[in-house]
Amino acid sequence: MKLSSSFDISWRFLRVWQRNLIVYRRIWKVNFLPPLFEPLFYLLAFGMGLSTMIGTIHYAGVDISYLTFITPAILAINIMYNAFFETTYASFVRMYYQKTFDAMMATPLSLGEVITAEIIWGATKSLFATVIMLAVLSGFGLIHYPDGLLIIPLAFLGGVAFGSVGMLFTGIVPSIDVFNLPIFLFITPMFLFSGTFFPVENLPDWAQHLALALPLTHLVRLTRHLCLGLVGVDLLLEAAYLLVFCLIFYPLALISMHRRLIQ
Repeated sequence: MKLSSSFDISWRFLRVWQRNLIVYRRIWKVNFLPPLFEPLFYLLAFGMGLSTMIGTIHYAGVDISYLTFITPAILAINIMYNAFFETTYASFVRMYYQKTFDAMMATPLSLGEVITAEIIWGATKSLFATVIMLAVLSGFGLIHYPDGLLIIPLAFLGGVAFGSVGMLFTGIVPSIDVFNLPIFLFITPMFLFSGTFFPVENLPDWAQHLALALPLTHLVRLTRHLCLGLVGVDLLLEAAYLLVFCLIFYPLALISMHRRLIQ
């Protein structure tokens, strides 16, 4: 099968997305619990513990509590984790162990449609989890509305970005155990140094430039400004970064999966 066939994509990919949704609905209670309780654990740990030690943080020209500072990062990390782990571990299981991809490829579906559906499904899971977390965090007055509603479409965009790079790794790793490497070398550094637990400006100059190359940094900035109601034209540059990231890694994901499954 030629590589160009991987880019032969129609709306039929929604059938694969629908299949994943049906499976999700059967175990929705299990998927519902983490985004429901995770923000509560963070609020308990950082709100009652670390926040009292740190006090306020000067961010974007205003003084905010540490709890207010870290809340948007919780949302951004949730978006990253849901999409990335869905298109790595979950997709690998469907591809290698359950042979679901083989069954789909026996239908008129193209490989590009199957992979696209996997990425979009990962983004959808990020969106679902974000809506649940927004509902929980809003009860504590930590989200500024109506600007906070923009986090919902942002969750989908961020989900596509991290879902694409996750699918790229799925096309590369030789076995499921090797996912430990991209998690250790890619996900963990972003989790720690993308402005999640402290401002990027606190890092050395060289580390700040490195942090700006990480997609989570821009997702955290967008989420934080929307949570605080600090909406400006400068946010378009952050969103443009995520869009370009998607445009680069989505085709790379299609190519890597084509090489793994076809060639």
